[in-house]
Amino acid sequence: MSGSVSHDYKELRKLPNISPSNSDSASTYVDSASKRETTKMTLESIIAKKLRIPNDYIREGLAEFAGTFILIVFGCGVNAQTTLGNGKAGEFLSVNWGWALGIAFGVYISGAISGGHINPAVTLAMTLLGRLPVRKLPIYWLGQYLGAFVASACVYGVYQDALDAYDGGVRSVTGPNATAGIWGTYPQAYLSIWSGLGDQVFGTMMLVLCAMTVTDPKNSMGAPKGMAPLIIGLIVFAIGLTFGLNCGFAINPARDFGPRAFTACAGWGSETFSAYNYWFWVPIVGPHIGAICGAFFYLLTVGVHLPETVAEEVVYDDDKKTITLQGIRYIKTDAQKNRFEDSLQI
Repeated sequence: MSGSVSHDYKELRKLPNISPSNSDSASTYVDSASKRETTKMTLESIIAKKLRIPNDYIREGLAEFAGTFILIVFGCGVNAQTTLGNGKAGEFLSVNWGWALGIAFGVYISGAISGGHINPAVTLAMTLLGRLPVRKLPIYWLGQYLGAFVASACVYGVYQDALDAYDGGVRSVTGPNATAGIWGTYPQAYLSIWSGLGDQVFGTMMLVLCAMTVTDPKNSMGAPKGMAPLIIGLIVFAIGLTFGLNCGFAINPARDFGPRAFTACAGWGSETFSAYNYWFWVPIVGPHIGAICGAFFYLLTVGVHLPETVAEEVVYDDDKKTITLQGIRYIKTDAQKNRFEDSLQI
């Protein structure tokens, strides 16, 4: 057994001379290239033809950039509205909703291309598990950190006047008018560095453990198709509700370092890194450790114990020379049937 249902389905789609048949008779084959030629050109199709990037690395890096951008725009945006509105335009619950929806929409926008990690710690864990090639790791990380930085600049641009009204133009990291916390995460005064590290390890462990549970194709209790991003958003919502007090549940190195780096450049200065006994490294290191722990905890306790699965509802129609896989009909020959079976290992 080679892997999940989704993997086997992709293998089927890669077989030469096999294509979806839209007619019941399945007697004709329409080449996708000629189909595109006969389709009326639209503005969208013209743009796609001119700008589509053939390189997987660039496409996936851009997807991670876009997904992380969405996450930070909504997350730091709700932080800004709550802080600068003096509690009149938001509260702790709305902050959790903002980050949860940011995660959900970020995964929606990037998931079909890159898998929707939008979190360097998740990317590292998936790489160690062999689910992402090592050579793609720096591409994902670059997209994630750049997306967070650019999104932070956009939030700053939207709220610059509100910032000036709130702090009189004096940007501070600590004190009654501190605003650096709109972007980066900072600990409560009582929290030690090591307790904060444990907080980040545990919170990210919960994120990855629950996310792997709902996205594992072998798990019959997993998320329905198209619902996984919303459920992952709810996981973040739950973590924020339960573990947001100590240091703001960063649980994502890009979510913290990208905005923190922006504030260092935008007027808050080096104190964004030196404040609270050089706290900045905690929400970077902690999530990486936690993601690895969560991934392996899931595998050891649940993942490796789930039954192996193959593609379901495979129907051979010898009269019409088709294969029906999960409701989609494919034209076949005897040779292709054998190769199809080999790809499924059935």
